[in-house]
Amino acid sequence: MATVVPVDEFVTEEWYPGFRPALDHAGWAVEPFRTFDKADEERFWFLDFHWPRGLTPMGLIWNEDGYSWGTQLAAEALPLPPGRGITQRIAGTHTYAAAIDVTDEWEIGERARRMMQNLPRFLESFEGIWAERRHEVESWWTHLRSVDLRSLELAELGGYLRKARQFHKRAFEIHFEVMYPLLANYVGFYGACTEMGIDPGEIAKFLQGYDTKIMETDRALWGLTRKARNAGLGEVFAAHDATGMRAALSARGGAAAGWLTEFDDFLQVYGYRTEGSCDIALPSWIEDPTPALGMVKTFLLKESDHDFEAARANAVEERETAIDAARSSLSREEQEVFDAGLASCQAANFPWWQDDHNYYIDLRVSLPMRWATQQIADVVGADASDDTIFLFWPELLQVVDGERNFAEFKGIINDRKQYFDHWYERRANMPKVLGTIPEAVTDPILIEIFGLNSHFLKAVQAAGNDGDVKTLSGVAAARGSARGIARVLTNADELHRVQPGEILVCESTSPNWTPAFAKIAACVCDGGGTLSHAAIVGREYGVPTVTAVGLATVVISDGDEVEVDGTNGTVTVFKHAGHPDEVVPA
Repeated sequence: MATVVPVDEFVTEEWYPGFRPALDHAGWAVEPFRTFDKADEERFWFLDFHWPRGLTPMGLIWNEDGYSWGTQLAAEALPLPPGRGITQRIAGTHTYAAAIDVTDEWEIGERARRMMQNLPRFLESFEGIWAERRHEVESWWTHLRSVDLRSLELAELGGYLRKARQFHKRAFEIHFEVMYPLLANYVGFYGACTEMGIDPGEIAKFLQGYDTKIMETDRALWGLTRKARNAGLGEVFAAHDATGMRAALSARGGAAAGWLTEFDDFLQVYGYRTEGSCDIALPSWIEDPTPALGMVKTFLLKESDHDFEAARANAVEERETAIDAARSSLSREEQEVFDAGLASCQAANFPWWQDDHNYYIDLRVSLPMRWATQQIADVVGADASDDTIFLFWPELLQVVDGERNFAEFKGIINDRKQYFDHWYERRANMPKVLGTIPEAVTDPILIEIFGLNSHFLKAVQAAGNDGDVKTLSGVAAARGSARGIARVLTNADELHRVQPGEILVCESTSPNWTPAFAKIAACVCDGGGTLSHAAIVGREYGVPTVTAVGLATVVISDGDEVEVDGTNGTVTVFKHAGHPDEVVPA
């Protein structure tokens, strides 16, 4: 009998205070974003890890432009045989997502036929396609950055806001236009490998060891760490919290002031990134450098620098060893199939693109809209610069178009901020899934990115019976083992405080979490498949990683002593923080 997690608690007409249903103003391809109703219980919904803080009214633009438009448009264009993209519902401020399944066998076959016609053309031209799309994104970005918003009147700011939204929507058309074919190609290769008897745990290794813009950022951040250490600034970093670090360094003068100049140069290149994906509520490192300064502070606690060259060499060696071992087990005919599939996947490399595109899209695409809302807040006399992101898109357009006075919204904005804070506090206790839990999931994004595989599904089916759980299992995402103190995070706000040698435990990671992999001993995630961010970066950095555990953030508490076996996909809790004398037998 299927396990059903009720949606009743979230079936309500009450949402953000003062909300009036206006979810039909944005385009959607197959199914629009909306709130829950009882009928949704028949489907399977998972709590999306991308926005652990929840989303503000303006932040919900992502649900419209990303999922309702981007995924659905791309899934229909390829087309993706088993699904039409992703839809979503809202619970408080938190997003639950679900696949839009294709259930008719004939239609699945017809979509597969069309995909097999379209996919080879895309793969053969991938390098040129991605270069062209990246250039388009960069052109938009350069243009929007060049505008002096302080010189614009309110109506002109409205024009800029609309243009920034256009960029946001186009960026996610590109995002999923590229993502689905790459992923479909990998899934096909993965299936061929498993049919030939290749260990599924080895397949993702075939594509590791390639440089990305995100790793380039991390190397630059470590370069600043070395300069701080060589300049004798370790004491300054040790004596001050990250929030006051810039002021402390500025007051110190001399070498500290020189280091700050280099830090600012670093920010001009790498600082247009947020501590989360696609969220207008989040500042960039340019606006608030606390996360970057905090990373340098904790990096300095390590006795030696992270050896990127050695990690890269190890990743390449592991890749080539895995490929050689796989080929040696195959017949000559099978080797031909393997070699062709591998060449295609390495030329159109999903793990490489997964990290590379984040620099150009996910970590900065919301910033132009953020700049616009902040300047609008200044022009209309808002009490705080973030007041305007607590308006829904149609409401903010009414303000910039002169149809309504911003003062009308001041009371409701305060109520909405309290509502947001309430649901922020509830995040840790939100159900990981809602609705009817299936025996298996077919959408490749949900399997390989979100980790909705057999490990995850079994874990969430057992939710509520985890009181005595001491050993957890998941996907063996990155080999190796480590034992240490768990640092359980619900979001990236405190990521820069994670100490070297700790075990990072979280729902999942995003590109903004990458620098932490240079200091943690291991990583454990509730979700995430073999192509999730944590899995990819864990392999590249040589950090033992287990993903798709399902209930790691429920079973493991901050301060627990745990051991992570990334080779076999297990996590063992040895000592609970609340009961330090309790030792669980290995």
